[in-house]
Amino acid sequence: MDYKNAGVDIEAGYKSVELMKKHIAKTMRPEVLTNIGGFSGAFSMEKFKDMEKPTLVSGTDGVGTKLKLAFVMDKHDTVGIDCVAMCVNDIACAGGEPLFFLDYIACGKNVPEKIADIVSGVAEGCHQSGAALIGGETAEMPGFYPEDEYDLAGFAVGVVDEKDLITGKDLADGDVLIGIASSGVHSNGFSLVRKVFSMDKESLNTYHEELGTTLGDALLKPTKIYVKALRAVKEAGVRVKACSHITGGGFYENVPRMLPDGIRAVIKKDSYPIPPIFTMLAREGQIEEHMMYNTYNMGLGMVIGVKPEDVDAAMKAIEAAGEKAYVVGKAEAGEKGVTLC
Repeated sequence: MDYKNAGVDIEAGYKSVELMKKHIAKTMRPEVLTNIGGFSGAFSMEKFKDMEKPTLVSGTDGVGTKLKLAFVMDKHDTVGIDCVAMCVNDIACAGGEPLFFLDYIACGKNVPEKIADIVSGVAEGCHQSGAALIGGETAEMPGFYPEDEYDLAGFAVGVVDEKDLITGKDLADGDVLIGIASSGVHSNGFSLVRKVFSMDKESLNTYHEELGTTLGDALLKPTKIYVKALRAVKEAGVRVKACSHITGGGFYENVPRMLPDGIRAVIKKDSYPIPPIFTMLAREGQIEEHMMYNTYNMGLGMVIGVKPEDVDAAMKAIEAAGEKAYVVGKAEAGEKGVTLC
């Protein structure tokens, strides 16, 4: 009896590392001081000494049951983008610049080519956000996960000067709310998605005119990464007073998280286009509107609050960064919460 007979292939682990190295290499930053394969990743903070009060910000998350679609479609090169996005968007929400990322993959069987595909997506997400992929772990866990399934999670660290932290505490009556378009469902609410649509190859590979693509491709479309857009707003001289990443819990849970006491967010539902995947999901699942807005991003991945005089500059900066922005509402004096009208 040996470890391989017990279900853990050490040689496959070595091969996975070799295959992923080329993807990891494109994420490197000058501050990275260690090579892939070490016991830890080292990152120099030397260049941040010029900040008045350099402050670390962090985020951790996973992809969730969206992975079930990747299993059925046997497509594993995009879920890594989702994993990175869920972490670095939270860091950007606080005004931070993502510095480095670590991933964790747990699988029933280590198939090196599949692991390399997953990591290629992680590396692409890191590339999009400017974060270095400085380490990770692949755990082969036979008997715990089915052979063809895995879980994927990650952890990111960023930095911001304390004076530039986005806290929402100064958001005031009359400030304007700008929404930044999502790419679709992103990485939340897939337990409900899987109840509405059949999770089989025939259903997922069916082309739908209203979607302009197959159902599977529409659902598997990776989460938008908003790091560059928020950086562009800052570089345009605009102070983001409040920021909300619209993830699990939709508008009703996430928007209030950026509000101070005594301020209510009023968002107009007709101020931006709702992607057809949400219309289709609500129709096919007979999901009432409040539940949709309480579960999904409904087309807005980020909502930021700025002064009225900064709206034009912020909109131009976001669109120059390649994202679509909409004026979606305003902050008003009132009980803390959100009104969708």
